[in-house]
This record gives sequence, structure tokens and C-alpha cells, in this order.
Amino acid sequence: MLHALVIKNFAIIEDLRIEFGPGLSVLTGETGAGKSIIIQAVNLLLGSRASADLVRTGKDNAELEAVFDIAPDSHAARLMADQDMDIEEGLIIRRVVSAEGKSKIYINARQTTLDFLKQVTENLAGVSSQHAHQGLLKEDQHLDILDEFAQTLDLRKDVAALYRQILPLKKEIAGLKVGKEKAEKELELLQFQVNEIETANIQPGEDEELVQKRDQLQNAGQIFEAVNGAVHNLYDREGSVLDQLSALSARFGRFCGTHEKLGALARRLDEISYELQDLVSEFRSFAAVIDLDPQSLDQVDQRLDQIARLKRKYGGSVDTIFEQYRNMAQTVADIQGIDGRIEQLEQEQKGLVVQIRQKAKALSMRRQKEGLALARQAKAELGALEMGRASFEVDFSTDPCDDPSELVTEDKEKIFITGMDRVRFLLSPNPGETPKPLAKIASGGELSRIVLALKAVLCRGHSFETLIFDEVDAGIGGATSDKVGLKLKELGRVQQVICITHLAQIARYGNHQFRITKEVSDGRTATRITPLNCQEERIKELARMIGGSRITDATLVHARELLDTAQES
Repeated sequence: MLHALVIKNFAIIEDLRIEFGPGLSVLTGETGAGKSIIIQAVNLLLGSRASADLVRTGKDNAELEAVFDIAPDSHAARLMADQDMDIEEGLIIRRVVSAEGKSKIYINARQTTLDFLKQVTENLAGVSSQHAHQGLLKEDQHLDILDEFAQTLDLRKDVAALYRQILPLKKEIAGLKVGKEKAEKELELLQFQVNEIETANIQPGEDEELVQKRDQLQNAGQIFEAVNGAVHNLYDREGSVLDQLSALSARFGRFCGTHEKLGALARRLDEISYELQDLVSEFRSFAAVIDLDPQSLDQVDQRLDQIARLKRKYGGSVDTIFEQYRNMAQTVADIQGIDGRIEQLEQEQKGLVVQIRQKAKALSMRRQKEGLALARQAKAELGALEMGRASFEVDFSTDPCDDPSELVTEDKEKIFITGMDRVRFLLSPNPGETPKPLAKIASGGELSRIVLALKAVLCRGHSFETLIFDEVDAGIGGATSDKVGLKLKELGRVQQVICITHLAQIARYGNHQFRITKEVSDGRTATRITPLNCQEERIKELARMIGGSRITDATLVHARELLDTAQES
């Protein structure tokens, strides 16, 4: 229940506080006094988008606050508990809108988000304004009303969840099939290029090794001559270096025993001789493997030419050849795996389609059953609102579809995110007339009563804790307005109802009444609200509503009679 509403610096409202009670509360006052601005404030506190032009001229911020009494086991209390919010003092929503258009939201003094605010207030209050009446003419809203009455929102969410899974799958499958046709045209070239690189079998750093090898082969003859010349001079020829060293070693060896220093030098000559012998052995081994075959150089040149050609073709270096190879090989693998991926996704999609068809069918059957109940109950409520001769129907239809790319039922009926049904409300105000869409035949007064009838039906099941009506009296008067007032009072017995009205026949049924006035002080307009707590205050306000600014004894008597009979009822 909405316990209190505080509005500061909001449009023409400077500072306003309203405390509401249970039952039916009516807000009355002259046109332009600010009654509808109060509805705007409530909508903002329930999660509507804020706008800078709502801030009172000359003020930095507009501040709105609502205090709700909530049950500990309510939806709002559970959400707040999940956020570790204290609910002992109820639910206190505060919203600050700056002149720059920025908005801050607080729940029980803790700053929060617009999305969380909408979740918390989801079932707290429902506002039915002139826009809601016109919204009833939009047939896309009729399905929402039916689902609220039928309590099929959970099943509808299941259908929506499956729809959101299937749609991306269908898109991916279609994309893969289109991509497959294009890729298959490129596959032959890609496979040729992959095979070309694979056949070349290039090794990391091979080009650098080949350049070095080519240099060696180009100088192989000179190297061979140099190595053989070294062996010849060191060992093979007569009087070679080793021969001379051996002679020197022998000459000094005779004196090793008599002169220690000379013996050490002789031993060093022996060591050098041994080292040269090893060197000669290594020169011979090296000479033995020198490649003097002219074809070897040709082969290296050919290999370098092959690698150079692949470099030019695939990026300028061996590393880029490897990178291009990996990318092309992966692309080839992806193309070759498209069929498998398509099959996998189609199997997944098939299972989800079976599920959504079952859910959509179950949802449709439940809606059609509850649609009959809604029509029956709405007709009864319309009867209580002086539309007893009217007939009200909930019309169902589906969209036939043969397009294989669309999501359809087994009977080829298109499935939307909301299910397979299109729903619209039909009305026949008078007997003998064919029921037609509301937009074609409903007057303003009829729309007001249809809205009220539907609210009365919906509140019997799952509905809001507080109902707020603005302009519910549009287009009606006389006995009809009296019936509307009785219906509002009846609703007030089971939940809190707040109603803005211009009609005394409706206002008299309020358990609580507030008079809203507009005053000018120091050149500024401000809205004031006054609780009418005593009988005489209410009689004067009802008399004003009946007779205008000139209140006579006759209008006072009429007003007293209206209030007395309403209280007796």
C-alpha cells in the first residue's frame, strides 16, 4: 500500500506531502491544478524515465519520495532482502532529478539502478491514465492483459527464452550455408596453396643455412687447395714442418738431463709436434667431406629460388610463409568442417523447435480457455457499469506461414517471441451488432469503463497492491458515473485505490478525499493539497464540483445528499 507521497520542486509543485490510507482515496480539484502531475511523479517513482523539464523553474533538483507498506513475504521484500536492505520501515523510494536531466535513485537510503527500481515496484502499483485508455486501442497490448489475467506470464517467458535460443541458431546455420557456397569456390585454391607449402617442406632458418652453404660450395675448390696445401707443408713433403720439429726435438733431447730449462723447452717442442699431427688429421678429415660436385651448388641454388618464390607469394619471409600456411590450413579445415557444424546446429535447433512448439501450443490452449473466462467476467463488470447490453470478446488468430526459414508450429502457424497467438479485444456496444475492434467503435466513456472493468477482473487474480486511476471518468456522467464510483469503492474493499476525478458522483464514494488547488504567490504558481477530514469540508468540495465556483444552498443540499447516500451504500 502507498502510505505517503512527497513531491518537491516538480513542475508547478513546490512542496507537497500526501498521506494515503486504505480503501478508495479521491483527489479532486479544478482543471490545471496539478492532479495529473502527481500521477507523473508516481510514475517516476515506479521506474519511468526522468526528464530535466520536469524540474521546477529556477530550482536545481526535483525530489520525489514514496513510502510503501510491504509484507515481509512480498516480491519487493524478497528482492530487497537479496540486496541486504532493511525492510523494517517498509519500502522508501526516493528519486532526485537534476536540472541537467541526471537522475539518482535511492531505495531505503541506498543508491540503486533504474532496472532494480522497476523490479521492486513491479507489483506495487498500477497506474491507469488517459494514456492507458488510449493504449487499450493498441491491439499489441491486449495479449499482455490476457496473460496477466491467465497467469501465463511464466509460460510465455519459457517460450521467449526458447525463441531467443533458436533465433541465433537459425541465423548461424543460414550464415554457414551461405558461407559454405562461397568458401567451396575458394577451397580448391586454398588446398593447392597448402599443398604447395607442405610439399616445399621448408624448415625454420633453412634459407639462412642455404645461403651459407652456397657460399661454401662456391669456394669449395679454393678451400680444398688450401687444406691440401696445409697438409702437404705440415706433413707430406720432404723437410715438412713436422720433420723439422722432430729434428729440433731430437737435437735438444740430448741435453735434457744436463740442463733442466732446456729439457722443458724440448718437451714443449714435442707437444707442438703432437698438436700439429692432430691438426693434420683434422685437415684431412675436413678435406674428405668437401663437396666438389657442381650439381650440389645447382641444387642449393634451385632450393633458394624455390624458397624465394614462396616468400614473394606468401609474405616476404619464411616466418610469414609458416603463418600463411597455418591460416590457410585452418580455413581449409573450417570449410571441410562446415557440414558437420551445420548438422550439429540443426540437431540442436530441432530439439529446441520441438520444445517451443509444445510450449507455444500449451500456452495457446491456456490462453483460449482463460480468454473465455476473461470475456465472461469483463461482460459482467461492464453490466455493472451501465453497459449490460454490450458483448465483449477475446479474439484469437494466428499467422499462416510456409516459409521454411521461419519458426512455425507443426500446422505451419508462425511462432513469435510471445507465442503463436495474436489477440485482440472486440466489443459490440449494442445487441445485434457484430463485435468489432475497440479502436473502431469505443467512445471515450466506453474506453474508461472497459479499462475499469478489466482492472476489476484482473484484481481478482494477480494484480497490483495499489490501483491509481486518472481520468477514469472521461466521457461519462449521470447514472454511469455513479456506477463507476460504486465499482471503485468495491475495488477499494480488496485493495488500495487512488482516483483523480472531476465528478462528484464518483468522489462521494471515497473513503478519503483530497482537494488540490493552484495558488499564485510572489509571481510563482504552486500546487497545494488539503485533506478533507470532516463532513462539511467534503460537502463544500462536492458542491463546487457540482455547481462550479458559485456555490448555492441548492448545490450544498445536493452535495450533502450525494455524500449521505454514498456513505449509506
